[in-house]
Amino acid sequence: MTVKQAILPAAGLGTRFLPATKATPKEMLPLIDRPLIQYAVEEALSCGIEEFIIITGKHKRAIEDHFDSVCELEEKFRASGKEYLIEEINRFNQIKFAYIRQRVALGLGHAVLCAKPFVRGEAFAVILSDDVMDSENHLLKEMIEVYEEKKCPVVAVEEVPWTEVHRYGIIDGVLEGGVYRISGMVEKPHPESSPSNMAIIGRYILTPDIFEILERQEAGKGGEIQLTDALMKLARTKDIYGYLIKGKRYDAGDKLGYLKATVDLALKNREVSKDFEKYLVEKARSLEHASAQNSMGF
Repeated sequence: MTVKQAILPAAGLGTRFLPATKATPKEMLPLIDRPLIQYAVEEALSCGIEEFIIITGKHKRAIEDHFDSVCELEEKFRASGKEYLIEEINRFNQIKFAYIRQRVALGLGHAVLCAKPFVRGEAFAVILSDDVMDSENHLLKEMIEVYEEKKCPVVAVEEVPWTEVHRYGIIDGVLEGGVYRISGMVEKPHPESSPSNMAIIGRYILTPDIFEILERQEAGKGGEIQLTDALMKLARTKDIYGYLIKGKRYDAGDKLGYLKATVDLALKNREVSKDFEKYLVEKARSLEHASAQNSMGF
């Protein structure tokens, strides 16, 4: 694979999960037994990505600690004969991580720009850990393959209900050979003025020329430096493609999406799946019985 670096923006305030995120980074919220950001790192590793640039902010040191060694735990596990746990907590010891603090939360575009000093002049991935992909979804790998063919930036897109287009960057484009050649983008449009309902989601393959645009980019929607606006300017000089997601995506930055991800991933977890499925069946029967009782006026 030609893409060897990934930028993981992780400086957001996580306001949708307050008060849980008052002192705990949103990216460290657990899905079963791993934090959100670890799912993103594992997805990238499976695609051959070797270096990670994590954009952090205040109160985000837990992210750095998570991917670091913990000597105390290692000693405890050796003493108790649980060496297998040492391997689990040290899985990322040989991976290269760089951490950059985004001093002011000025948007996704600004977060990406913060990584410029660490990018070597090659294409790189941007992964938003809010968007959790099912393990059977090979979206990022397939996007890299599109980049290798087109030698142009690629963004992941998903068809969303028209009532939700105001939550996303939306593309306008033409489908060519299974990918969209993008002719326009707009950040969080009103449904009546939106060019489509094809939303940009949290996976990007970008080229270093985006940095020059981001350095001059003025604040857009919400007073932030919008990556969508910068990509639209880049599209005036080179092709940008949209790759339609084919598998399951969970918006774990939203409470309902987070709960859905928890349920589905738990049902695939070998440790808990059987007991959890049994619990869900019993719960569904209980709710069905309660609903029937209420409909009969009891």
